[in-house]
Amino acid sequence: MEESPSPVLDKNTRRSVCEAAVALCKAANYTNAGTIEFLYQGGKFYFMEMNTRIQVEHPVTEMVVRIGRDGQLDLIEEQIRVAAGEKLRWRQKDIVHVGHAIECRINAEDPDMNFAPFPGTVRLYIPPSHPNVRIDSFIYSGYRIPPTYDSMIGKLIAYGADRAEAMDRAKRALAEMIIDGIKTTIPFHRKLFEDHRFVQSEYDINFVDQHFR
Repeated sequence: MEESPSPVLDKNTRRSVCEAAVALCKAANYTNAGTIEFLYQGGKFYFMEMNTRIQVEHPVTEMVVRIGRDGQLDLIEEQIRVAAGEKLRWRQKDIVHVGHAIECRINAEDPDMNFAPFPGTVRLYIPPSHPNVRIDSFIYSGYRIPPTYDSMIGKLIAYGADRAEAMDRAKRALAEMIIDGIKTTIPFHRKLFEDHRFVQSEYDINFVDQHFR
């Protein structure tokens, strides 16, 4: 699961994180899309790694970022344009953050078996259809999930004016999403949204191991 903005960072810390990321890219003379990851603990953040590519969680950024007030952000399109030699069509000052987004990774895994992969045939697939909920997926009823590739089969991204609204929309969409024939992480996400610690943003990188194993 991913969300934006982070519910535990204040504005000053978020600004410092972004400035550190920009400084790293400039020092490396890096061009095009990339993701720099930090760990945050005790009021301090620490560099972890950089992925020189688009990330799975890029939809949460696209959901909460506007170019100006109304322009939608499409990171994939912009990445292709830059790779083709074009310049960015906007500057940092044009970026406006609006609302909150949460992404649930829908994996063909069994949460009750330590998230073991669960390949098989999707007997029935019915995605939810809600305003402010985005589904990125390639599966369909009858699709056979092979055992040889990554287990992620979709992403459910919910947007709201704030974190509470985004979570509420994600919960409703998860309740309506049907993927029959295989085990998925949908039940895990539904449990997560009911956990008071997660709702209150009281979690860390050990949260799942400590409370859901």
